[in-house]
Amino acid sequence: MTQAATLAPLAVSPEDAGRMSGHARSAIYEALASGQLPSFKSGRRRLILVTELNAWLHRLAKENAR
Repeated sequence: MTQAATLAPLAVSPEDAGRMSGHARSAIYEALASGQLPSFKSGRRRLILVTELNAWLHRLAKENAR
């Protein structure tokens, strides 16, 4: 195994964020549009820091806890 294969990503695309979180891609884009989930552009790509994705998921869990 190469070293690159063992490193976790620091930022992911909205599509990958959806796969990682179990949310639909449209839900990720809605969170981006509303400002709930911060992102940035790198060239033409939209990226989301994994730390921001985790923080957003934790906020959702707290807001929607029963």
